Amino acid sequence: MLDGMGPTLTQADIARLLAGPSASVRIEVADKLARQIDSTSLTATELQIAHDIVRLMAKDVELAVRCALSHSLRNARHVPHDVALKLARDVEAVALPILTASPVLTDADLVEVIQQGSDRKHAAIAGRAGVSEQVADALVSKAGEAAVATLMGNPTARVAEANLSTAIDRFADSDRVKAAIVHRASLPVTIAERLVVMVSEKLQAYLLGHHELSASIATDIVLRGRESATLHLSRGFDEHGLERLARQMQRNHRLTPFLVLRALCLGDIAFFEVAMAVMANVPVMNARILIQDAGPNAFISLYEKACMPSQLLPAVRIGLDVVRGTGFDGGDRDRERYRSRVIVRILTQFEDLPQAELDYLLDKLGDVLTTA
Repeated sequence: MLDGMGPTLTQADIARLLAGPSASVRIEVADKLARQIDSTSLTATELQIAHDIVRLMAKDVELAVRCALSHSLRNARHVPHDVALKLARDVEAVALPILTASPVLTDADLVEVIQQGSDRKHAAIAGRAGVSEQVADALVSKAGEAAVATLMGNPTARVAEANLSTAIDRFADSDRVKAAIVHRASLPVTIAERLVVMVSEKLQAYLLGHHELSASIATDIVLRGRESATLHLSRGFDEHGLERLARQMQRNHRLTPFLVLRALCLGDIAFFEVAMAVMANVPVMNARILIQDAGPNAFISLYEKACMPSQLLPAVRIGLDVVRGTGFDGGDRDRERYRSRVIVRILTQFEDLPQAELDYLLDKLGDVLTTA
């Protein structure tokens, strides 16, 4: 039984109810319907009557009635789909409650509203629970800064890597959007690497800390600059992720010879191998074979194909010799000991260099030397 409406509600009752009473009465009816429409106690006939009533109310000429209906039905699961969609297409005051929460609206419905809707409608959709990749794609492509920032700050929204990249492209100057992306629960390595060179020092530190990197690394990104941040980001990712990272850096002219040398000096052999492969435009496996081959000509061919500068070749050879000769010993702080061996041998090798060239090399190696 529909509470407060008599034991049996007929089509004639519906017509009289909606034709005669004031808007305040119809608003009261909307509220009662919303509380009853999801009830398991309704019979099929009563549910159909409730559907007929909300269909008529969705056409009500009084804005206040439609607003009340939308607000009351925003969480209801048994609202007819055509009613939910009609309310979503209505003016903002009516549409926003339904767009924010209605479980009846489909992804296709939401995409349609995004294509034709206003900034406030976009923002309402962006804040919904469980935004799908399809809806996120439409928002990132169409919506403005406020809605995209809301989407990125929505922890339940599923946002594909391509859409994260598009959002960064569209709103490269928006600290609000970039901050929201940085604070997402997880980020692909390529997105994190892009953001490292675009955001403030505060967000850089948060970006690293958010990915459970050590406090010393967070300090490094603030004090040591962008190349250090990129190398630290590369650790912990598989070969596929590293290759994607290196290729993106190459496209953006950030995969520099000194960064590759620093990776080797820091013991990041995986990144060194992938970076050399990308710079030489050869498969990673082929590059790895040439790097691990002790023969001098094998590695030189890869080195030259990667367009690495000849003056760095001795330093790179030293790093590779240490890798082949000792590598990591498996004990505590073995990476630090490896780095020290590399640096000591580099400094010994280059002690006869003119002071200007030596100073340049030491400056480019930066924190590798100061923490050795």
